[in-house]
Amino acid sequence: MLGAQAESQTETTQLSDEQLLARFVNAGDRGSFECLVRRYQVEIYNYLRRYLGSESGAEDAFQLTFVRVYQKAESFDLTRRFRPWLYSVATNQAIDMQRRDKRRSHQSLDVTSDQSESRGTTQASAIPDHRQPEEDPLVTAEFQERMRAAVTQIGEPGRSALELIYLQGLPYKEAAEILDVPVGTVKSRVHAAIRKLSTLWQRTTS
Repeated sequence: MLGAQAESQTETTQLSDEQLLARFVNAGDRGSFECLVRRYQVEIYNYLRRYLGSESGAEDAFQLTFVRVYQKAESFDLTRRFRPWLYSVATNQAIDMQRRDKRRSHQSLDVTSDQSESRGTTQASAIPDHRQPEEDPLVTAEFQERMRAAVTQIGEPGRSALELIYLQGLPYKEAAEILDVPVGTVKSRVHAAIRKLSTLWQRTTS
């Protein structure tokens, strides 16, 4: 009995994302859906944590992402790729969460250093500081907070494109699928976002 279960689990993990989703939609196989969650839990959570700059926010957005996928699975075109759709859902959840937080707080983006130090992990935590020694935590924290503030101020739609291409490392074609725009539009948004980020960064360091 245990051997049969182990064999079934092995078979499930070897299926493609699209095959797992099809099994969930067509046969109601919850194990296939759970396999998708396990397969992407680290990748999507880290993406949301960088995007939102908050571990608690990332946890909430992660849960909402897969709730949305669960709810909308039957209407998804199974001839399409699952991964770009998943990222699209996650990005939309992150954007919606930021909008709700902004409406609730009405706080300025220019926070004080004392406030920023109490936040813990910031969005820029994964961006290495090549100009300063890593062993200086105060300098590193200051750089990360300045970068986080600059990236936040870019705004949509450029920020999502920048997050997907540079922080998540996705190819332009896949980012275009996620954002549902042509590849050329993604490139234009990224280039515009980089120019704006450069200007904002110069302001924060001047």
